[in-house]
Amino acid sequence: MLPFPRQDSDAPALSQSAEVHVGRDGWLFLTGGTNRVLEQFGRPGLARGTLWQWRKHLADRCRRSRRLGATYLHVVAPEKLTIYHDAVDGLVFDPERAPALRLRRWLRGSPAARALVDLVGPMRAARWRTPLYRRTDTHWTFEGCDLAYRTILGRLGVAPRDDIAARWPRHSLPFIGDLATKLTPPPVETIDTCLFDTMARRTHANRLLTHFEALGRPRDAHIGAHAIYRNADPAADPRRLVLFGDSFAEHEAMTTVGVLTPFLADTFREVHFLWSTSIDWDYVASVRPDFVVSEIAERFMIEPPIYGMRIEALAELAMARKAAG
Repeated sequence: MLPFPRQDSDAPALSQSAEVHVGRDGWLFLTGGTNRVLEQFGRPGLARGTLWQWRKHLADRCRRSRRLGATYLHVVAPEKLTIYHDAVDGLVFDPERAPALRLRRWLRGSPAARALVDLVGPMRAARWRTPLYRRTDTHWTFEGCDLAYRTILGRLGVAPRDDIAARWPRHSLPFIGDLATKLTPPPVETIDTCLFDTMARRTHANRLLTHFEALGRPRDAHIGAHAIYRNADPAADPRRLVLFGDSFAEHEAMTTVGVLTPFLADTFREVHFLWSTSIDWDYVASVRPDFVVSEIAERFMIEPPIYGMRIEALAELAMARKAAG
């Protein structure tokens, strides 16, 4: 079993937070917030009506993708509570009530069952061999993202790039994750950076993304961000993939956490990323990809997707909201 990183015994005790639980050896878990994370593991937990909507949406996505000649997969990025449930300490909850696992059960008998990528099983099996999540953050390490990437490609029937780790120049740095910022004092962990060398290059970014990049605030470009990557590497798979996702995918590589877009852009000739948990079917029809992949953080399953999403309309709405403060 991989031991937890130890904190300095002289470090001050961490404050408690309504949103964050301090687990064993300082591992932090999101439990509250607007998505009421811990409640989603309870009873009734994620509403049955919400799960039914997800079942209908995913079946429809499979049908639409098939009509466009594309293979469709849906990926749920598990909560740390779902994977490291035995490191929580002090919370009573049922990890088998995790929304990702309940969705899998709700998809039985549906054509969408074949489209759901199970990350819970592989990640639970590997969680003590190497850290898959940051101790002070909600997101993946390089190794956690690599496992998710390989699991997704296995379902697509595509060979992963086995040389990515060899192009990963690890550098250590201190890091205060998104969960740590909610505590006083914020705990600091030492991490290995996640950037790796790649021939993939961004060839398009929408106005939302370029606006915040020009302000020196690229991290402020979230929902509505749209980027396209092309890869001239002869070893790249010649096909095209469209990825709809959130902060577990991202519009570019991240120094501190592992995200899916750079891994996929390193693998395929062309990758389109759209920051949305809903699908822009007009965009998909115009691009005619070989693969359509949707990714969503498990806690965001509380809000079902919508029909009729248009990425540029979503980007303009995001710009207007940020301008309004």
